[in-house]
Amino acid sequence: MKPQCTIEKPTEIRGRGLFTGEPVTVRFKPAPPDTGIWFVRSDTPAPVRINAHVSNVTKRMRRTSLRNGTASIETVEHCMAALHGMGVDNIEIELNASELPGGDGSSCVFVEALQEAGIVEQPVESRPLVITDVVRVVEADAELVAVPDNADELKIIYDLDYGDNGPLPRQFFSVRLSPDAFLREIAPARTYVFEEEARQFQSLGLGKHLTYDDLVVIGANGVINNQFRFENECVRHKVLDLIGDLMLAGRSLRGKIFATKSGHSLNHELVRRLLDAIEAKELASRLAREPVLDVRKIQRILPHRYPFLLVDRVLEVDGDRRAVGLKNVSINEEFFQGHYPGQPIMPGVLIIEAMAQLGGLLLSQKLEHTGKVAVLLSMDGVKFRRPVVPGDQLILEARTLRVRSRTGHVQCNARVGEEIVAQAEIKFMLVDAEPQ
Repeated sequence: MKPQCTIEKPTEIRGRGLFTGEPVTVRFKPAPPDTGIWFVRSDTPAPVRINAHVSNVTKRMRRTSLRNGTASIETVEHCMAALHGMGVDNIEIELNASELPGGDGSSCVFVEALQEAGIVEQPVESRPLVITDVVRVVEADAELVAVPDNADELKIIYDLDYGDNGPLPRQFFSVRLSPDAFLREIAPARTYVFEEEARQFQSLGLGKHLTYDDLVVIGANGVINNQFRFENECVRHKVLDLIGDLMLAGRSLRGKIFATKSGHSLNHELVRRLLDAIEAKELASRLAREPVLDVRKIQRILPHRYPFLLVDRVLEVDGDRRAVGLKNVSINEEFFQGHYPGQPIMPGVLIIEAMAQLGGLLLSQKLEHTGKVAVLLSMDGVKFRRPVVPGDQLILEARTLRVRSRTGHVQCNARVGEEIVAQAEIKFMLVDAEPQ
C-alpha cells in the first residue's frame, strides 16, 4: 500500500476566475492524514468549509462547482485533477472569492503550486477506491464504463467523437495515471470551446474578460488566434476534467474507465454510482458480522422501549465520529394499522426518530462518563426521498458535526439498499440523566 500525501509547506497563487473573471488569491495548506480535500471561503462573514466530495456538487454549465449553504466554489475540476494526478490526499485550499483561478485553462497553475509547496508522505496508508464491479452510466450519446483491473493504478481510455459532420475530427487517448504521465501528457491540456459557445457564454456575462489568446476557441477553420499544444489536446482536456471529477469520490481510484464524449454531469453520476456500489458491498460485509451493539446493549444506553425503540442493532461505531445502525421494518409494526390501511407506509417522523436515536447512540460514545443524555432539540434540511414499506431494511447512518458542552449536532441519513430515503441535520440538547 502507498502512504497518504500532503504538501510540505503553504503556498499561494493569484489569478482570475475563468467564468466570473473575479480576482482571487488561493492559499494551499498542509492537512493531517485522513482529512481529505477541503475548500475554505475566507471572504464570507464566517469562513465556510466545503468538502471536495460529490455530495456537495451543485449544478453548473460546463464546469464542476461545490456548495455549502449559500457559499459555493466554482470550477474546481482543474485543481482537483492536479491533486489526483500528483497524488495529494490531504490538503486545505483557502480562497477569498467564489471561483478558483483559470490560469491558461489547464491544470498547470495548480501543478506549479504543488511543486512549489513540495509533496510529502504521511505515516498512514492510502485507501484508494478500487473498482470491483462493472458500473455503466449513459446520457444521450455519452457513456462512461468503470471496470475492475488487476493493476494498482487508474487507466483511462477516452474516445471523443462528435460524428462525421462534427466540429472536430475524432480523437482518442489512453493513459495510465501516474504523476509523471499527468505532468507530461495531461496537465498542459487546456479548456476548449467552439466559437458559437464562446459567444453564448459572453452574452450571459460569463468569461467576458477572456480573449482568443486566453482560451482555445475553435471556429470553422480551426483554432482562432492560437495553437494546439497537442494534436489531440481536446480529448486530453476531457481526460483532465474526468480525473478531477473522479477525485470527488473523496479518494483516488484504481481500475479502468472507458469514456465516450462524457461531460461533468455524467462524470459526477459515475462517481455516485461507484460510491453506492462500494457502500453496498461494505454494508453486506457489515451485516454478516456480529453487531457492535445488539438490542440489549442499546437498551442500556437509550431510555426508549417498545413500541418506540427504532434501532434494532448498531453495525459499526467509529469512535464518536460515525455510527451505522439497522432497523428492520416489519408488517407487524403497530403504526401500520393506521398509516395507512391497505397501503402501509412508515411515517416519516418515525424515520427521523430512528435516525435521531442512532444520533443519540453516537453522542453517547462521548457522553458515557459525563452524566448527560442527548435530547432532540431541532432539525434542519429534512428531506424524504421515497416511502419505506414493510419488508424494507432501513440502514441508518449518523456523523458527528459538532459537540459542545450543552449541544450536539449530527448529520444523519437513512437508506434502503443503495437508495437514500431520508436525511436531516439533527441538533440535540445535552441534559443531565435521570438517576436509574
